[in-house]
Amino acid sequence: MLAGLVGAVVGIAAYSIAQTGGQTLSIVVGGMAGIALALGAEFYLQSAQLTEVKLTLPIGEMTFAPTADARQAAQRLFFQAATRVATRPLSDEGGNLRAALTSLRNLVDLYREPVESGTVPPPPATGDSVYALALSVVNHNLAPFLEAWHPKLDTWAAAQGEHADETTWPENAAFRADLKELQERLRPYVIGLGDLAGIRDPGREVPSLHQQETGPDTL
Repeated sequence: MLAGLVGAVVGIAAYSIAQTGGQTLSIVVGGMAGIALALGAEFYLQSAQLTEVKLTLPIGEMTFAPTADARQAAQRLFFQAATRVATRPLSDEGGNLRAALTSLRNLVDLYREPVESGTVPPPPATGDSVYALALSVVNHNLAPFLEAWHPKLDTWAAAQGEHADETTWPENAAFRADLKELQERLRPYVIGLGDLAGIRDPGREVPSLHQQETGPDTL
């Protein structure tokens, strides 16, 4: 709108000058009008980028208004997931399976806590809420995994007694394979949170599992 207004004013001036025979000045003023329009277009494109963030996720496309509250929430959710076993590798030989489950359970609680405590801002008038994305992470990914594996491991560990050795659990390999699949499913959600938070190249912090070198387990 600003560019259009400036262009209109400059255009009127150019026309008036042309009518009086000022050809050189008319060219100069016309050039100014072009510059004003170009700057206005650039400003519009930058503003459009700042007012909307679109993410393509496994559940479909989501659109967010990157307000300060949304970016802050996305940054917090990204950090929690990007530093836990939800996205970090668990080596085939090492790692504590019960600690891994506890870490995932804690992540669910961290994602739910702002909503349950009533500290979440009201949903935006347009677009999606950051916590709608978090709800998808919990309901479609973390919760089904925990419901499937927590009771199995707890039951086996209770039967083994105080010194249960997880490496002897018959479903050890199946658990680890399912955990890797969960981590890959969570990756686009976590990267999306990083994009919304404004983190440069969040995929670098959450590489796919085959890109990650085996290192210390992070729970």
